[in-house]
Amino acid sequence: MPYQPFDVPEPLRFAIKGFWHNSIEFAELPAGFEVLPDGYAEIIFHFGSACSIATPDGLRPLPSPFLMGLLGQPVTLHGAGRVEVIGIKCFPWAVFELLGLPAAGPGGVRHLEHSIAQLHAPLAACLQAGQVAEALVLAARYFEQLPLPAAADNVLAKAGKALRAAKGTLPVREVAAAAHATVRTLERKFKESSGHTVKDVSGLIRFEQVRNQLWLRPETSLAGLAHELGYADQAHMSRDFRRYSGTTPAAFARHARHLRLAATPDFVAFLQA
Repeated sequence: MPYQPFDVPEPLRFAIKGFWHNSIEFAELPAGFEVLPDGYAEIIFHFGSACSIATPDGLRPLPSPFLMGLLGQPVTLHGAGRVEVIGIKCFPWAVFELLGLPAAGPGGVRHLEHSIAQLHAPLAACLQAGQVAEALVLAARYFEQLPLPAAADNVLAKAGKALRAAKGTLPVREVAAAAHATVRTLERKFKESSGHTVKDVSGLIRFEQVRNQLWLRPETSLAGLAHELGYADQAHMSRDFRRYSGTTPAAFARHARHLRLAATPDFVAFLQA
């Protein structure tokens, strides 16, 4: 089933980047489905085969929905068959405010104790009827009916906009200047809202740019990409890339080239660039 995005209603754009749907056939992925870090938090609903996450202690079943916060390393999901997924891609500095929850420490995959779980059954009914677009509309309507904040935090909104516009390349002091705040105020607000520092989020956004470029264009010059994204040099980019992915940019590009030759359009889209 093809990947389908859905535009975000204007009142939700302070917190939500997009709604999307896709499916994974785990029977074709004996090693599991690897999810790489990026600069977003995701609320994930899954339907069909049971879904688990690999941990040092073995596979841990995942509820629907769960929250995939900012990741420091790849995570691997496992299932026994076909799984359909509806995701809500959120800005990490706004997702907890959107849900009316306190930020709970650093990111990672966690259970989501929230009334949003009541959405699972009606979303499942839509998907069983083949009504993907209707399911995405239903998810958007749920968020529109939440008691949204009267106004998003201007400091966080401006800082987040500057971070994403610069693809994670701005120093913290320049992000603070763009948000008309002191560095101290900005860092405090980021930590309180997301559990992460500005530097944490910047690093993930910049990694995301490298990952996406190499996935879409594996032949990209690594030296040129390092220069474009403000790394000191190619070695600096490689160190950061290995930190978040466990592999080098060159190895990832080779792997991406191989997978793109063999993969379906659905698999490409699930990268969620």
